[in-house]
Amino acid sequence: MTQRRDLDRHRHVLDETRNIMNSMKTLAYMETRKLARFLNAQSSVVAHIETMAGDFLGFYPETLPQSDKSIQVYLLLGSERGFCGEFNETLLTQAESHIHNNSMNTPQLIVAGRKLCDRLERDQRVIAFIDGANVVEEVERTLIKIIDHLLGLRTQDGTMALIVFYHEPDREEIAMTQILPPFEQSRKTVPLFTDPPLLNLQPELFLAELIDHYLFAALHQILYVSLVAENQHRVQHLEGAIRHMEEKSAVLLHRCDVLRQEEIIEEIEVILLSESSQNQPIQKNKLKADQ
Repeated sequence: MTQRRDLDRHRHVLDETRNIMNSMKTLAYMETRKLARFLNAQSSVVAHIETMAGDFLGFYPETLPQSDKSIQVYLLLGSERGFCGEFNETLLTQAESHIHNNSMNTPQLIVAGRKLCDRLERDQRVIAFIDGANVVEEVERTLIKIIDHLLGLRTQDGTMALIVFYHEPDREEIAMTQILPPFEQSRKTVPLFTDPPLLNLQPELFLAELIDHYLFAALHQILYVSLVAENQHRVQHLEGAIRHMEEKSAVLLHRCDVLRQEEIIEEIEVILLSESSQNQPIQKNKLKADQ
């Protein structure tokens, strides 16, 4: 009986844990649905800025900064919380491979996401550890911290090469996007219009402000994308864990039923033995009386 009670308590704990994980899975799924609305709007903003940059650079390509001295900065967007499977490990593997093959000098890393920060806390290349976002409302807080660190690096000589590694939804491969220097694909753009755009600022100043807007908008979009992917990984990982717990709970339930049946059989045997032992003196007394 003691063994059955232990198994039953274990099964009860598994069921409670499974219910908690089901709630976590539901919240992660709801977050992906909410993020989809924000992501669509932000993607439109980035596309609009890129179109505007193409129109501008078609007439002023010389305003794009050019420098042989470039600070290499890698932004790694990991997970803020757990239950994401190999989310951070996959990201690190591909990022390290790219850095090893393409970086002439020691790069500087900005790491976002507490779980990923924990893995790289002793890495001397990391210049900033930033808490990631748990929900869409926290994305802007993370974004501002990233921008602050990037602005601090701008005081050094040379241009900045900013490359972002992150997960995309519904894809196994890690995405890699170079945000700075921006608009490289527009450097040789053929103007769509015959007249240059009418500007209220000097072209260099206009481009500098446009780059700031683009940096903010593009990082905003990527943070949304990464958070959607993180929640998708969490849903998939939790589904697997929940199925495993359900299977284990079913096994424990079957084992409990078997033990209970054994206990009932033992109880019946005890009753039968007890009745048998009580009937034996009666039969002996009856034999004596008959004699």
